[in-house]
Amino acid sequence: MENSIKKYSVAKEFTNYPGPRYKNQGEDSGQKFFENVLDKLMADVIEEGGKLEIDLDGTAGYASSFLDEAFGELVLKYSMGVVLRHLLVVSELEPDWKEMIFKETIPEWEEKRLEKI
Repeated sequence: MENSIKKYSVAKEFTNYPGPRYKNQGEDSGQKFFENVLDKLMADVIEEGGKLEIDLDGTAGYASSFLDEAFGELVLKYSMGVVLRHLLVVSELEPDWKEMIFKETIPEWEEKRLEKI
């Protein structure tokens, strides 16, 4: 399954209304998305040598904290290098979301990860 792309739509498969950062702050949080969805999907594509494409379009919108938590936790667990090799993010409607994830969230959380080593 090497070089395959597993596609996942947040709107179609998780929620139309992404919530806050943490589960204790409200429903469908970034933390819940990481723990219940993103972590398993990433583990699978890493094992298969493929890529994971997350489609952010179709929801009512995102709090930056939702995206920061979900994608940041990926970096803490797998490292920036692994995430960059295996993750694709799609958003035709809000390309700023993708830019924030790759230019801010991923590098910032890699710094946090390296501080913990």
